[in-house]
Amino acid sequence: MRAGTSQKLAVEAENTILLVDDEENIIRSLVRVLRRDGYKILTAIGGKAGLEVLKKNEVGVILSDQRMPEMSGVEFLSQVKELYPDTVRMVLSGYTDLNSVTDAINHGAIYKFLTKPWEDNLLRANIDDAFKHFRMYSENERLGAELKKLNEQLENRVEQQNHQVEIELKMLQFVQQVMEVQPVGILGISEDNIIAVANNKAHEFLNVSTGSLLAGNALQLLPEELQSCYSDLNDDEEKVNGNIKLLDTDCQVIARRMTGLANARGIIVTIIKLEAY
Repeated sequence: MRAGTSQKLAVEAENTILLVDDEENIIRSLVRVLRRDGYKILTAIGGKAGLEVLKKNEVGVILSDQRMPEMSGVEFLSQVKELYPDTVRMVLSGYTDLNSVTDAINHGAIYKFLTKPWEDNLLRANIDDAFKHFRMYSENERLGAELKKLNEQLENRVEQQNHQVEIELKMLQFVQQVMEVQPVGILGISEDNIIAVANNKAHEFLNVSTGSLLAGNALQLLPEELQSCYSDLNDDEEKVNGNIKLLDTDCQVIARRMTGLANARGIIVTIIKLEAY
C-alpha cells in the first residue's frame, strides 16, 4: 500500500502481487506458476526497482528474493514495512541465511520465509494464504474505520443532546425564577390531580411551608373552595372566580385547562389576593 493510505485499503491491492528478484529467469518462472491463479502480477529486478514499483501501484503481497546485490530481501522488506505496513511480505531464497531472516520475522518485516527450489502447489498455497491474510487485515481495517466513524457520530449526537439538555435546564430554571417573582400564586395540577407546579406565593397564600405542595394530591392538600374553581372546567375554557375566601382573604382565582400545548395536560390555577389591588 502507498504511504499514508493504511486506513483505506485499495480494492486492487487485494489481488496484486509484486515479485522481486535479481534474476529474470526466476521471475519468469514465478510468473508462469502464479498466472493460473488470476493475480495481477508486477515484477521488479532488485529491491530499488521494487520500491519504485510500489510508489505507483497498490500491492497486497510481496515475494522477494533474499540474496540480491545492493539491497538484500530483508533490507528491502524492512523498508517496505515502514512505507507500506499493510502489505504481506515474504522471502523466497535458496540460501539459509537464518539469522537475518529470523530477525526480520521477529520484527514483523516478514510474514513467511519460503525456500528455493520451490514446489509449485505449495508455493501457490502459501501465496493464497498471504492474500487471505491481507484481505482479513483489510476487512478489519475497514470495520475499524466504520466503528470509529460510528463512535464519532455517537459522541457528536450525545454532545448535541447534552447541549440541548443544558439549554432546556437553563430555560426551566429561568421559568421557575419568573414564576417565583410573580405577585400571584401559581399552581399546575395534572390530570390525575398531582400538583406539579407551585410557586412560593401559592404556598404563602395557602399558608403551607414552601415545597410541601409539590408532588402532592390536590384533592387532599387544596381547600375545597379552591378545588371548586376548576373541578368542572371544560376544554379550552377559562374560568374566573371572584371573592372566594382563602384563609379569610378575598381572592380571585383564574383556572384554565392546558389543551393547546403539545403533550400538555392538566390545569393551571392562578390565585390573586384582591386586597393587593
